[in-house]
Amino acid sequence: MRNNSFNIMIFILGLIWIGSCEVLEPSAPMDHEVLDGPIDGILADQRAQFLAGDNAFNKEIFTTATGLGPLFVATSCGSCHAGDGKGHPFTSLVRFGQKDQTGNHYLNQGGPQLQNRSIPGFTPEQIPLGATHATFTPPANTGLGYIELVSDEDLLALADPDDKNGDGISGVPNWNTIPGYVDIPSHAIIRDGKYICRFGKKASTFNLLHQTVNAYNQDMGITSTFFPIDQYSSHAIGPEVSDLTVRNVVSYLQTLKAPIARNVDQPTIKEGATLFIQTGCESCHQQTLHTSISKIAALSDKIFHPYTDLLLHDMGSGLDDGYTEGSAKSSEWRTPPLWGLGLSPNAQGGQYYLLHDGRATSIEQAIELHGGEALNAVNKYKSLAVADRNKLIQFLKSL
Repeated sequence: MRNNSFNIMIFILGLIWIGSCEVLEPSAPMDHEVLDGPIDGILADQRAQFLAGDNAFNKEIFTTATGLGPLFVATSCGSCHAGDGKGHPFTSLVRFGQKDQTGNHYLNQGGPQLQNRSIPGFTPEQIPLGATHATFTPPANTGLGYIELVSDEDLLALADPDDKNGDGISGVPNWNTIPGYVDIPSHAIIRDGKYICRFGKKASTFNLLHQTVNAYNQDMGITSTFFPIDQYSSHAIGPEVSDLTVRNVVSYLQTLKAPIARNVDQPTIKEGATLFIQTGCESCHQQTLHTSISKIAALSDKIFHPYTDLLLHDMGSGLDDGYTEGSAKSSEWRTPPLWGLGLSPNAQGGQYYLLHDGRATSIEQAIELHGGEALNAVNKYKSLAVADRNKLIQFLKSL
């Protein structure tokens, strides 16, 4: 009898222990709480490539044995894009050597990117005397497949280089030369041997293959068949990452889901969205864009909401770092997408580091540091009642 009672007690304690574990076990975050994860509707083979690219991007850490360096900035892709979000000032990149539209004059001295770290026995780069430079915090990765598929025709329709509508906004595309390995889509428009680019702080990079190959080579010193030049010796060497891995990473970036807005039905958020338009913020931060036809059906012919026009705008002397890329002027910056803004602190150590170099530590500060073409919108924002400014900020945090 005593044994039976003992066994029953052990059984009850076991149930209590199992139940307590279920209570203590943290629940998985909801889709709208995180930036990572694939878009809906991709096929089984596309999901497999997404997972392979996810592994290469977030888990593969390069060492000297696998090709790191000898000069580099980071040892992995994910180290600069925690949770696929924005980077921190500690993970910033420095680019140098081009002060105007005549091109980079320091390519033979390590330009365009500073490799500030090195493997043992080598000396990290320093910015050459007289070279202008700018600091860039890494951008968020999500929704990039949609951005890649906006047609050149749509971007030119948004551009207004002569400000014909008189709103003070003169967005222009960045026309730049592109490497021969880049896959050129049917919607691409060419002028004087240059193409419209859309990625990067200055919109100087054409597509996600271009962006990925550059990141392997310039961030980690990893050569590929696409870009075989060693950053230290400036000589062509064998590939240190396979074409398959590069393509997997590109596929991963293309099929990362777009950030999901939160609390969109709350009255305060709706009022903030209206104020966003009334102050003129949407003149550059276009809410809605449209993708062209894609071989990835889940991305093809889609309406999406990134809050950017992907164009260059003159942001005034306060944000002029004296450095540029492609056809951009040194005071011109691409309109950064605002989707996912509310989740940025999750990847940035619990607070904001905004604008191209992370100098703004709040959304309010980022707005007030806008100049040039944005000055009219900034003044309208400042003229709002405190309660209305808060509503606008809450709307931005909901994105």
